[in-house]
Amino acid sequence: MKKLLLLTAILALTLCSQTCSQATENKAENPLPQKQFTKPCHGQFHKPPMRPDKANFEKRLKLTEEQKLKAKEIHQRGFEEIKPIMEKIKLKHEEIESVKRSSLTPEAQAEKIVQLRKELKELKTQARGVQMKNMKEFEGILTDKQKKELKKIKEEGRKNFERNHKKQMFKVPPMPPKHNVGCPKEPPVVKPVPAEK
Repeated sequence: MKKLLLLTAILALTLCSQTCSQATENKAENPLPQKQFTKPCHGQFHKPPMRPDKANFEKRLKLTEEQKLKAKEIHQRGFEEIKPIMEKIKLKHEEIESVKRSSLTPEAQAEKIVQLRKELKELKTQARGVQMKNMKEFEGILTDKQKKELKKIKEEGRKNFERNHKKQMFKVPPMPPKHNVGCPKEPPVVKPVPAEK
C-alpha cells in the first residue's frame, strides 16, 4: 500500500512539473501583453453595447441621400460636442482610482470619492443632454412614417438591452478549477473546547 501511494505521489509530481515547464515555455515563446483591468465585474466582463448596423438602420428607415448627409452632419456635430465631456468623464474615473490607491485615511478617501462621483454624475448628465439634443435634431429630419419606424427600432433595442442585462444579472460566475486533485489532504485543525467549570 505504501509503495502504491509513493508511486502515485511521484507520478503526480512528475506530471505537475511537466505541465508547469510546458506552460512557462509557451509563455516564453508567445509573450502576450497583459491588459490591466481596474475593476472586474464579479468575474465576468461586460460586453460592449450592441450598436445598430448603420446600413441596416438607414435601410429600415428608408433614408434619402439628403437625409443621410444631414444625419452625418448632426452626428459629427454631436461627436465634437460630446468628445470633451467624455474625456472629462475618463479623467474623473482615473482620479477615483488614484484616490483609492492613495495613502489618505479611509475617511478622507471616502469624502473625496463622494465629491468626485457627484462631479462624474453631472458630466454624465451633460453627455446625456447632448445625446438627447442630437436625437431630437435627427428626428427633425424624418418623415412621420420614418419616426414610427424609429420608435419600433428603439423599442426593439430596449427589449434586447433588458433581456441581455437580465441574463448577466443572474449569471453565476464559474467555479475556479481545483488544482489539488490527487494531492493528499491536510488533516483539519481541531480547536480544543474549553472545559466547563
